[in-house]
Amino acid sequence: MQMPEPSENILAKRSRIVARLHEVLPGDAVIEDGIELKAYECDALSAYRCPPLCAVLPASTEEVAAVMRICHEEGVPVVPRGSGTSLAGGALPTADSVVLGVMRLTEVLEVDYPNRFIRVQSGRTNLAVTGAVEADGFFYAPDPSSQLACAIAGNIAMNSGGAHCLKYGVTTNNLLGVTMVMADGEVIEIGGAHLDAEGLDLLGLVCGSEGQLGVVTEATLRILAKPEGARPVLVGFSSNVVAGACVSDIIKSGIVPVAIEFMDRPCIEATEAFTGAGYPDCEALLIIEVEGSEAEIADQLSRIIAIARTHDPVEIRESASAEESRLIWLGRKSAFGAMGQKGDYICLDGTIPVSELPHVLRRIGELSETYGLGVGNVFHAGDGNMHPLIIYDANKDGDLAKAEAMGADILKLCVEVGGCLTGEHGVGIEKRDLMDVQYAPDDLEVQMAVKDVFDPAWILNPAKVFPLGASAGRREA
Repeated sequence: MQMPEPSENILAKRSRIVARLHEVLPGDAVIEDGIELKAYECDALSAYRCPPLCAVLPASTEEVAAVMRICHEEGVPVVPRGSGTSLAGGALPTADSVVLGVMRLTEVLEVDYPNRFIRVQSGRTNLAVTGAVEADGFFYAPDPSSQLACAIAGNIAMNSGGAHCLKYGVTTNNLLGVTMVMADGEVIEIGGAHLDAEGLDLLGLVCGSEGQLGVVTEATLRILAKPEGARPVLVGFSSNVVAGACVSDIIKSGIVPVAIEFMDRPCIEATEAFTGAGYPDCEALLIIEVEGSEAEIADQLSRIIAIARTHDPVEIRESASAEESRLIWLGRKSAFGAMGQKGDYICLDGTIPVSELPHVLRRIGELSETYGLGVGNVFHAGDGNMHPLIIYDANKDGDLAKAEAMGADILKLCVEVGGCLTGEHGVGIEKRDLMDVQYAPDDLEVQMAVKDVFDPAWILNPAKVFPLGASAGRREA
């Protein structure tokens, strides 16, 4: 995958840039040693690596602003980085860039239960946000599978979702405001502790902008009261297509579960070996969770189970205890790690209309045979956010290129059936060169014009999101 060549001029200025960064940051906050920089040369899309010029770890908005001012004055690209869990290469550096990590920005700044919000620094992990309020009966709804590690900054950058996004929405539905440092070091506030800010919807621009517009250092997030109760049911099926048809029927019925998760046989087998969760021997399974009062839970589950029975399920397992619920979810939450046992893989993120699930799952199976590569499907079925995992051998010549070609065909298929390239992982470098499949040249021009306003010099997160050919003139200006 092509990346722009580093500027010789900037590489020659490395010593001065590092010296200036040391002037505004503590000694251990500037990382320049080649061995230590290996931790920053890639994110979770580890097939691509590039050591940066250096990395910095500021601990406050003021320190972030100081770093941005220096990089702006020196014309040095900046790659914002949360916890490095991006699956689309969103935090992959270029050789002439400074990686700006927010992992030291972890404080809880304010909690307001009457108005149901929490304000945190953006390096705090997703799960730790709920951890700050759960003792008082509240939680933060978006729950990516990487929630133990992923940072709120990255969640905002990619508009992350999670298993429970069917009912509660993704990050943009739970984000109230941000403090953001602009490319030139100016600090701005967008939104606040209320649902809808006046004026232009700048918050909507920032959420999902993948570090192209600024560096978010603080976030005001909506928190919710915990439901009275929740209970999942696990349903096994004889084929992926039948499971997909069941999802479509549940959504058509008007029932809105809190989550509908899908796993196929390769994922089931991998997670069973990894966790021993006790999953059934079947080709595909759904985990469907509902919540509310006991009467509401019983009513919704009875209707869901009735729909599932029309698809001749292999097994239906309704949770009868907290331990059974934990085991039902254990495998799904461990799926990405467990699939690593089967080999290297690329995790895709296309989104499709739920009604197209049977057709798309069938075509993914056909593409797997055509390319001779294994694929495991695990995804948020309720809102059609698919995560096919294409398995390849990184040590086999040509295998990565073949996996990328298969991935491109799957993402093109998602767009063809009325979906889009990404639901929550972002574009990064992985889907950058497919953007013109979904967007016409005029559409891309408008998006790049927005970046021009926020980042005129195009120093923020270079070589991401926009096809290199389309953005070449702006990046070289």
